[in-house]
Amino acid sequence: MTDIRGTNDARFDTVRNALEQNVDSGEELGASLVLDIDGEIVIDLWGGFRDPARTVAWDEHTITNVWSTTKTVTSLAALMLVDRGELDVHAPVAKYWPEFAAAGKQDVEVRHLLSHTSGVSGLDQPAAVADLYDWAKSTARMAAQAPWWAPGTASGYHATNFGHLIGEVIRRVSGKPLKRFVAEEIAGPLGADFQLGAAEKDWHRIANVVPPPPAQFDLSADSVMGKTLTGPALDADEANSPGWRRADIGAVNGHGNARSVARILSVIARGGELDGVRLLGQDTIDLIFDEQANGVDLGLGIPLRWGIGYGLPRQDTIPWIPDGKICFWGGWGGSMIIMDLDRRMTISYMMNKMAPGIIGSDRSGSYVTAIYDALR
Repeated sequence: MTDIRGTNDARFDTVRNALEQNVDSGEELGASLVLDIDGEIVIDLWGGFRDPARTVAWDEHTITNVWSTTKTVTSLAALMLVDRGELDVHAPVAKYWPEFAAAGKQDVEVRHLLSHTSGVSGLDQPAAVADLYDWAKSTARMAAQAPWWAPGTASGYHATNFGHLIGEVIRRVSGKPLKRFVAEEIAGPLGADFQLGAAEKDWHRIANVVPPPPAQFDLSADSVMGKTLTGPALDADEANSPGWRRADIGAVNGHGNARSVARILSVIARGGELDGVRLLGQDTIDLIFDEQANGVDLGLGIPLRWGIGYGLPRQDTIPWIPDGKICFWGGWGGSMIIMDLDRRMTISYMMNKMAPGIIGSDRSGSYVTAIYDALR
């Protein structure tokens, strides 16, 4: 029997049991799970292993690459500048980043970047992951290229370039690279063990990601999905490389665990302030729920609903996230962060063994379902 560490209120024993069973069965390798209800941490669990040989335990201070859960922190960074009056989501991106006006993008607004509706959901070919490691060259290419669909008319998931697009706007406005902004203005003030990339001094405590089974996509080279998922194509093992850990990729290379991601994103569910640190006002939080797109996403081929910076519930796509004033997003393989504002509640789940699927997984669904069942 696997030793799951940490604490939980007795009413959430079913959640602990689900985590334990998934680790025991091998469905889960190593994972962490947190539930924050209005500042009270009622679930703080971790367990399993950092390595496929199951020889190194996942401990309290283990971190891992959280893939697209990273985008939720990048969006928070942008919204902080909105809250300060330094960034307007309805202004053209070119107001802050003049070069972005090229090739017919002069009317693309900041909100279009934040809702994946800008038309720039990847790099034109040729594109390789290493291109993302060179911030100046890759952002210059994104600024120069033409949109792949009419901006604002539909979403097309900005899979790997979201952080470069938003991050360059943040850099132009604040003077700080995205990685530094997150460190100095978010993780530092909140005392959260989260970073874009990972400092070499922390590599010893990283649980390498374990890739999912190969996905079968019928990628037409001229479709938005084909262009997005090959611009660049991503091999999950890349996340375990030194180059990846040294890079600033605000779409997909955040490193943390359930506790640190919950620490940061619970700011949204708790009214914008955490332990005396205010990051957002209520008007800015309300902006998240201004629906920008609702339909089949051109980049992922599934129905999605986007607010400004975050996904919004859509029962036909993720039935285990209920309707209500909820915003969320997750990472490739199943990591998930959910902010339920009606309940002032944040659910955070981070793991190293990636499950099949596009958004969420059977495992993340089982934990979220068990939490909501317990609350009823």
